[in-house]
Amino acid sequence: MVFNSLTFLSFFGIVLAVHHLPLRWSVRKFNLLAASYLFYAAWNPPFVLLLILAAVVDFQLAKAIGRSTRIGRRRRLLLTVSLVLNLGLLAYFKYGQFLLDNFVRMLGWAGVHYQPLARGIILPLGISFYTFETISYLVDVYRRRITPWHSFLDYALFLTFFPHLVAGPIVRAEDFLPQCAEPRRASRGQMGWGLALLVIGLFEKVILADGVLAPIADTVFNGARQASSTDAWLGALAFSGQIFCDFAGYSTCGIGVALSLGFVLKRNFHFPYAAVGFSDFWQRWHISLSTWLRDYLYIPLGGNRRGRLLTCRNLMLTMLLGGLWHGAAWHFVAWGGLHGLLLAVEQFLKARLRHLAWWAHRSVQFSLALLTFLIVSLSWVFFRAKNIGSALYLMEKMIGWPGRRVLATRYDLVMVLSITAALLAIHWILRKEVLRRVVERIPWWLRGLGLAAAIVCLVLAPGDDRAFIYFQF
Repeated sequence: MVFNSLTFLSFFGIVLAVHHLPLRWSVRKFNLLAASYLFYAAWNPPFVLLLILAAVVDFQLAKAIGRSTRIGRRRRLLLTVSLVLNLGLLAYFKYGQFLLDNFVRMLGWAGVHYQPLARGIILPLGISFYTFETISYLVDVYRRRITPWHSFLDYALFLTFFPHLVAGPIVRAEDFLPQCAEPRRASRGQMGWGLALLVIGLFEKVILADGVLAPIADTVFNGARQASSTDAWLGALAFSGQIFCDFAGYSTCGIGVALSLGFVLKRNFHFPYAAVGFSDFWQRWHISLSTWLRDYLYIPLGGNRRGRLLTCRNLMLTMLLGGLWHGAAWHFVAWGGLHGLLLAVEQFLKARLRHLAWWAHRSVQFSLALLTFLIVSLSWVFFRAKNIGSALYLMEKMIGWPGRRVLATRYDLVMVLSITAALLAIHWILRKEVLRRVVERIPWWLRGLGLAAAIVCLVLAPGDDRAFIYFQF
């Protein structure tokens, strides 16, 4: 079940109506939990059992860790058991085939022919997201940042709450569980803003990402060997816009749906294409993942506390694993490694140029933002390509290697450049703003016209329940 479907809108309308019935809070929470399991089961019912098992086991392990009064062997053993179980399941479902394929390839290099049986493993939807959520809860209990939560119903709802279940944002227990303690119903303002966010997110996804940009990006990346230099750049820019509108659209929908039910989820994007530098980009893009990697991987590795060389190592390891988190393929690892290298180079340059006065000039900042966007767009080639070979072909074309055109009309050129320019302008203008405050400054009648126009576009758009890109992660 995807947000951009009539099935979901019907499901959400029923959930919203039931949630506002005069029922006890525990009953309404149970209804939300049942609805979340139903939402997940609409994709593949058997994997609901895996989700329930994860909730039961991790809830009990966290309680056991909390009962251990000393920081000693037992607490470390319990945390290790939880990490092995969670990461083991993630590795089996998400990386098992990848590891097996590379093992077979290594044997082939050694002259050994081995043909394993087909495994036929299906990747459970959203397993990376809910695994990271439960790991953060267990680690925070171990570090005594939070105490084990008393209610299994609340914990299961935290893990499976359908607005963020399958593609984030990655929610922290310390942010969500306290909201389960008292009855939650959306105020009039929350309801209005939540539904507006749902419309905005669907517009980004259905109209911009799916309707305009996805066909252009698909044409270029599927014809990488024949693409011209212009095609390659248009494909990269089209995918830059597509992945933002697709993923930010999903996050906006999820945050809006949660707010309509009275729950507040933190923002996951903050105008990332206005980032000045790559550390700024990762503070604005997929914020819930980048902060998770910072708190549970980069800082435990040593962060920036052990000298410049080890800082670069920690950045590279964090981004390599971040790339691998996105997918079990070498082109994702290459994408992560490229961002790790960019962050390390940026650290080196900042240490030498930060003191220069011209660095802070607005024109320089704007130029650096454009440069950051262009390099990020180049890196998206590795993210979107089917493999490293296809990515390298397109990179060659982007630096001027000849090839024949694969795009049919100038309409593609006009649409990609127009949407890219609009995105960059909006992100730059609003880079220090909060979206809701900006919208509230717009006259009510103009806000109404904008939402009405977006709804009309969604109604008239051709039916296409294209899944969100991050469903595969």
